[in-house]
Amino acid sequence: MRILIVGLSTRAIAESAYEAGCDVVTLDYFGDSDQRALVENHSLLRDYDLAYGPENLVRIGRDLVADALVYAASLENYPSAVADLAEGRRLLGNEPAVLSQVRNWDVLREFCRQAGISFAKTLLPGEEGLAERCGRWVRKPVHSGGGHDVDFWEGGVLDRNQILQTYIEGVPASAAFVADGEDSLLVGMTEQLIGREELGAGGFTWCGNILPLELSPADRQLVWSDIDTIASRLTKRFSLRGVNGVDFVLTRSATGRPRPVVVEVNPRYTASMELFESAYDESVFSLHIQAAEGHLPTSLDRPRWGWSNTYLGKAIVYAKRDVKVPETGGWFGLGRRDVPHAGERIKAGHPICTVLTHSDGRSGCWNRLLAAAKDVRREIGD
Repeated sequence: MRILIVGLSTRAIAESAYEAGCDVVTLDYFGDSDQRALVENHSLLRDYDLAYGPENLVRIGRDLVADALVYAASLENYPSAVADLAEGRRLLGNEPAVLSQVRNWDVLREFCRQAGISFAKTLLPGEEGLAERCGRWVRKPVHSGGGHDVDFWEGGVLDRNQILQTYIEGVPASAAFVADGEDSLLVGMTEQLIGREELGAGGFTWCGNILPLELSPADRQLVWSDIDTIASRLTKRFSLRGVNGVDFVLTRSATGRPRPVVVEVNPRYTASMELFESAYDESVFSLHIQAAEGHLPTSLDRPRWGWSNTYLGKAIVYAKRDVKVPETGGWFGLGRRDVPHAGERIKAGHPICTVLTHSDGRSGCWNRLLAAAKDVRREIGD
């Protein structure tokens, strides 16, 4: 079975598919050099001189030969594009009708209210008057992704493509789970790196993850149980399939108990999942395919690094100024991914590459990510 993988960036999921021995063809925007060394890749930017967008993905993707379809970010926001790409192919993942429900902010907030799931207070266009004057609110796109175009709301009227969410103090985090349409299995939880200036990111821009989410053993058990319940209820209500993600902010109740507050649901492969793949030494892509076809594992093998003090991290290094990339042939061996092509010009604020590392302790992992990012900048003169 030949599988077409489509999304903004498909390198991580394509690498997982390659390691699993799957026959895949990929279509994304970037066409990074390390991806092209592993699998067949078609790039909107490099091969077709097209801007990123669902229409262009459909336009090119329809002509690529494949038996099945797997999609990545940001196609969860465009159910009709998923339907077009899946025509004549087996869809391995959540159906367009599911996306239309779980990515509908009104539907999701109402379900969370009824299901007793703590969900960030969310206001739709026309509801701005309900915003509490004493709190802080963030304005984000209806078709949100990666923290882009998210900022603090200073008042005013929302357009139809924006929502408000209350700003929550706490640790930004994410969870990954696998589902078969009825039942789910929690894979793990990570800390999200958001707007880190050291990585060249600003505002609410996502710039990486650290696995595991740093918690005491007692708190870990409580939060794991809470997120496992949330994943189970989301799966049953929306009939989720394959691998899925939940973004949340970890706060504390008045009694000091850890309290996860859901921010959004990502019904597809998420960027943190390659860390789980390294930790469990198991193909997340294989888990996705099996679960999408109704075969949910009863458990996952104990992480190969055990329950020791080892932390795994990935960080996106963003350019601080316009740069020209030198020779990048040795970057993959240095733990770098999403590697640009030699001579490529990258504008300020755009991603240069991803760096991966591991270390004892959360702070050790973070410091290694920073060191790896500095090495990249030194090499390209950023």
